[in-house]
Amino acid sequence: MQSIRKDTVPRNTAIFLIHCMDKQGILAAVTEFLNENRGNIIYLDQHVDHEEGLFYMRVEWELDKFAIPRDKISDYFETLIARKFEIKFSLHFSDKKPRMALFVSSLSHCLFDILSRYIAGDWETEIPVIISNHESLRPVAQRFGIDFHFIEKNKENKAEQEQAELQLLKKYDIDFVVLARYMQVLSDQFISYYPNRIINIHHSFLPAFAGAKPYHAAHARGVKIIGATSHYVTADLDAGPIIVQDVVRISHIDTVDSLVRKGRDLEKIVLSEAVYKHLQRKILVYNNRTVVFN
Repeated sequence: MQSIRKDTVPRNTAIFLIHCMDKQGILAAVTEFLNENRGNIIYLDQHVDHEEGLFYMRVEWELDKFAIPRDKISDYFETLIARKFEIKFSLHFSDKKPRMALFVSSLSHCLFDILSRYIAGDWETEIPVIISNHESLRPVAQRFGIDFHFIEKNKENKAEQEQAELQLLKKYDIDFVVLARYMQVLSDQFISYYPNRIINIHHSFLPAFAGAKPYHAAHARGVKIIGATSHYVTADLDAGPIIVQDVVRISHIDTVDSLVRKGRDLEKIVLSEAVYKHLQRKILVYNNRTVVFN
């Protein structure tokens, strides 16, 4: 497939994601650190959880005139600011494109949606590999010029096959994984290699209507909304930190087929929004909850 990805000049910015116990002067200290070193702040958002007494912050600044070399920023910030306020932080650079691996089974709607956004250049990411436990979506990967690996799983070979998957992720230098309707449960060991870096889409507004036929169950109950939930994967099945949720209203005139159609449309939107937020480094995870910045 011929690429139509837009040629964009990478932004030369850096991003701090910060959380700590709320204390007076944190916001001023962080902004002064950046301003004093000629960092032009282009985004700042912060939130205080008054019940837990926690401070969260995302700040992005331009690096063109920044006085501190990028490989020294973490050390300077740790020494001058983080230790004083007991800040936990991560540093990201906008010109580094995270590398995404897609895990799929046989349903294609989320896969096509992600690939269409990717090929159009809407996301600053690379997708070098698609991994599946079915062969049916190999032509899709070929169409988009992405490597495809078929790894069949059963109860007897799951541990061995997960090691093969992990080797592929290492080979392709993968930063995070998206389960685009991948109908396999990942082991705790697998998840431990990518904490808060495996994004899943669940076919309901959690927790509700679990199982293989959620829309049939919803139809039988006569529900008035259906939903979708995207979350980070943890060892506690379908109970990881929630990133994005949304619902669509339905009525008595809807059939199972129309529920499936509406549900799949919603799944695409919710999953893609979660991936976008992850790529923008706008998610902070703490105690199995997320702060998702605008």
